[in-house]
Amino acid sequence: MSNAAPNPVKPLWVSIAVSLAAFMEVLDTTIANVALSHIAGSLGASSDESTWVLTSYLVANGIVLPLSGWLSSLMGRKNFFIFCILGFTFTSFMCGISNSLPMLIGFRLLQGVTGGGLQPTQQAIIKDSFPPEKLGMAFAITGITTVLAPILGPTLGGYITDNFSWRWIFFMNVPVGLLAAFLVKVLVQDPPSAQKQAIGSIDYIGLGLVALGLGALQIVLDKGQQEDWLDSSFIVFFACIAVIGLILAVFWLWQQKHPVVDLKLFRIPSFGMPCIMMFFVGFALYSSAVLLPMLVQTNFGYDATLSGLVLSPAGIVVLLIMPLVGKLVTVVQAKYLISLGMLLNAVGMLATGFITPQTDYHTFVFVRILQTLGLPFLFIPASTLAFSKITPENSSNASAIISLMRNLGGSIGISLVANKLVHSQQIQQSYLVQHLTAADPGYRSALSDYTQTITSLGVPASQASASAMGQIYRELLHQASILAYRDAYHFIAAILIVLAIAALFMPGNTLRKKSAPGASH
Repeated sequence: MSNAAPNPVKPLWVSIAVSLAAFMEVLDTTIANVALSHIAGSLGASSDESTWVLTSYLVANGIVLPLSGWLSSLMGRKNFFIFCILGFTFTSFMCGISNSLPMLIGFRLLQGVTGGGLQPTQQAIIKDSFPPEKLGMAFAITGITTVLAPILGPTLGGYITDNFSWRWIFFMNVPVGLLAAFLVKVLVQDPPSAQKQAIGSIDYIGLGLVALGLGALQIVLDKGQQEDWLDSSFIVFFACIAVIGLILAVFWLWQQKHPVVDLKLFRIPSFGMPCIMMFFVGFALYSSAVLLPMLVQTNFGYDATLSGLVLSPAGIVVLLIMPLVGKLVTVVQAKYLISLGMLLNAVGMLATGFITPQTDYHTFVFVRILQTLGLPFLFIPASTLAFSKITPENSSNASAIISLMRNLGGSIGISLVANKLVHSQQIQQSYLVQHLTAADPGYRSALSDYTQTITSLGVPASQASASAMGQIYRELLHQASILAYRDAYHFIAAILIVLAIAALFMPGNTLRKKSAPGASH
């Protein structure tokens, strides 16, 4: 029995229509990262000030994500989705024509508000468009949006900023958004459970607490490393607001009959545990996608376009694997696929241990493919299991919570890994410096070789010795940085290995097919 009202339009066409808009929004969460220096230079702002272009978007996006299910009920899901598409399109255009940093930040804030509803609503529409036995393939389609867009974002952003203008990062959303809005208007049909519902009264207290807690948390995560975490009164203030706001929000929402975020869905074991796994899908996907471009740009001299091209071949591999996993999830227990995905990703993270100062482009591409190989095995089974016991009435709320968990995982992952990177670099540097002594034969040999080389160029011996020591110290910093990236990736790998074991204790996959002759139709 299908959960949705009959729709004369094939689910595949509905999926393409709604995925176009969601892909555009997910792309925007990563595409602007590589353009910050260009934006700062163009608008006469410092690099610290320009980071608010990212923070403002993430804060607004994080607030709206969990509320999108409630807003869908308030407006009707299709109406809400079209409103989000058109709002995102308009604010993208306004971001592109901004002539000052405050103007750009203001419209990025509004862009985050309108974009926040696109991911979860897309997932809910696709979920209700497919019959239960084909949910795996449905989430293979949403996975293309969720997993592929962050991988391609830096590549596309780097190419646009290197060859055109950062403004085209925003302008390109306009034709895509208008096309997506038209297709959704024509193709999408709300089932009865997703149509506009009468809301007796608006829970302003719950709404305010969610906005306050998540907004403050996002500021802490995005600005923490830059402000030196708890050594900054700015971070301490927002951390306190986040903790108090979120605790009060959970307490308040749990007591409400019609909450703006339905936390009672976590009572369903097949929903709660996959939500935790989706948190770590975001953790692994976003943190690893940030690290590798940083590594190749700071230590290997890659420009924005080339560093993006390190990531993009992995996107093609993910695209090819998605449909396969969509079929596998109907015949293999989801928890086993999730465990396999965690292990595959962990192997990819551990592969960074083989990176040396001589590593070439093709090796980086191979390492990135290994890092993303397990993502389809995580996203599709976790989504399928999470929705296996969700009623059509709760589809939008469930999608909102899952999207929030994934995005929070990404934000927390990026913050933790960036912090780990800084501390590891200090530790590795202090360890390597211990070997720069006259008693160390390797140091003496390197110093002698460099000094002779520089002297042969006609440099006086006294200057040659000082230049040689400077060269050795630069190499030390280079190696310490590479080792720090290795430590950061190994930190992610350790978490993934623990989760691979934990996944085996998840509930069984209730959608598993029996091998009866008439099982398929």
